[in-house]
Amino acid sequence: MGLLDRKTAVITGGNSGIGFATAQRFIVEGAARVFISGRRQPELDAAVKELGPRAVAVRGDVGVAADLDRLYTEVGAAGTGLDIVVANAGFTRVARLGDITDDDLDALLTTNVKGVVYTVQKALPLLNEGASVILIGSTTADRGRAGMSIYAASKAAVRSLARGWANELADRNIRVNVVVAGSTATPGSDTLAAQTNPGVSVDEFRAGRVADIPLGRFADPVEIANAAVFLASDLSSFVTGSTVTADGGFNQV
Repeated sequence: MGLLDRKTAVITGGNSGIGFATAQRFIVEGAARVFISGRRQPELDAAVKELGPRAVAVRGDVGVAADLDRLYTEVGAAGTGLDIVVANAGFTRVARLGDITDDDLDALLTTNVKGVVYTVQKALPLLNEGASVILIGSTTADRGRAGMSIYAASKAAVRSLARGWANELADRNIRVNVVVAGSTATPGSDTLAAQTNPGVSVDEFRAGRVADIPLGRFADPVEIANAAVFLASDLSSFVTGSTVTADGGFNQV
């Protein structure tokens, strides 16, 4: 028996990184069907090929309402309702004060805040009693890193949304929590390395970050996914409005 037997899940940004690792873990734990979304069809196709027949890919951008409608139309057609939503899709961009543009604000806030809001709101009619909603946060929300203020604000908003929604959905026994992810070896972190340190290799970037992580390494995406499995399962049946932080101690000690 798996921890998620017969569950139906949606994972946005499920074609790579933390989202893909979470889809893999959900399937291993017995999820009957895992819907993944992402913006790039070739990556979605490759992800489904690796994940197997219990995975369903729906191309779309969480910042586009019509794309989310299409995703949830497919979920609804399955006829099982929805037990787990993982609002994982996120966007990182360096934007320093004095150089912040409308494009920076629109890109970061549309994906990281608006996208999270509508990912959850549009799922509401499908959510089964006792469902679990998991938002993916970041340690950056609590750090004053140069060039990351707008991204950090967007992830701080995610934490606030979880608190409010935990209250609003309690009468349906729907739990809402956040996985706060630390530095993780994903394509997104590699992109951030190139943005923040032009001319510095990914290995050099990671070495600099590792110096501040007590466990002395970046997380493997599956280690963040394991936290999502906990929050998705009955192991966390009395946990809502809370955070599970997987950061190697970066923000803790």
